[in-house]
Amino acid sequence: MAAAVALARPLRRLPCYPSRRHAVSTPLHFFARGRCDLALAVAPAAVGDSSAKGSVHRHVIEEVVDILDMAQMASQRRDVFHTSFLTPPIIKEAMLAIEKLADIKAVAQGGYPQAERCRISVGHPDSMRSNPDVVAALSISGNFRLEPCSHGDFLGAILGAGITREKVGDILLQGERGAQVIVDPELVDYLTSTLEKVGKVGISCTQIPLLAIEYEPPRTKSSKTVESSLRVDAVASAGFKISRTKLGSMMSSGDVRVNWSVVTKSGATLKAGDVVSVSGLGRLKIGEIETTKRGKYVVQLIQYL
Repeated sequence: MAAAVALARPLRRLPCYPSRRHAVSTPLHFFARGRCDLALAVAPAAVGDSSAKGSVHRHVIEEVVDILDMAQMASQRRDVFHTSFLTPPIIKEAMLAIEKLADIKAVAQGGYPQAERCRISVGHPDSMRSNPDVVAALSISGNFRLEPCSHGDFLGAILGAGITREKVGDILLQGERGAQVIVDPELVDYLTSTLEKVGKVGISCTQIPLLAIEYEPPRTKSSKTVESSLRVDAVASAGFKISRTKLGSMMSSGDVRVNWSVVTKSGATLKAGDVVSVSGLGRLKIGEIETTKRGKYVVQLIQYL
């Protein structure tokens, strides 16, 4: 039992190198004094264009530099290291940065094709002949017909068992049946023996194969808008069909995110590939952007239903 509890706690930031093939929690503070020059040079270059527009936050760049440090160490030692679960913007920028490094292979895995939260495995190509086994799936089942539970309820139950957020991937709701949850494999035994309730509902928690994960490809609806600028308030208000004043108020309340980071300034600009999410309204992706002869922007909007 003591060992299981230890696994549920965050990894300690020890002043030593990670052990062979073990997960490494980012940020990697024990690399701070010896951070490699290559990582410091590659990360800002990889995210430079987007960071200049304010769409890549400082904490994302710092996380990417930490992951590059880990990649360099893995390559030098011809070993394989793994991050904890990362958010989409960190995954995107880290994979772009790692592409610029020689003799390093990287694989992002979240358990199923559309996974948002993933773990990145990095190492020398000779050490990564196949994808590492770094994610596991749990089925949390119970009678949720009379007591429906939200994503936050399931996450809260897991965190309440002493698990840190970085050890948990996506949570796929299954209505009155419960949910499927992606986790660090080291926590499977602990959670299946410890988790007993979600909200007021008694549950059973069992491991399932990754192939048993039930997910649906996202349904989308495309549209176009013509705007005089690419400001968040202009484009997003058109996409969600609300007034710019209403969206501005929601931004001030912290209810608007761009690439999973809160945005409070309406003057921030968007680019193709950015994802805008608004609490209670959903999410949309910015598609192709064309400029008319009159200087207007024709923006393709892809809304997730």
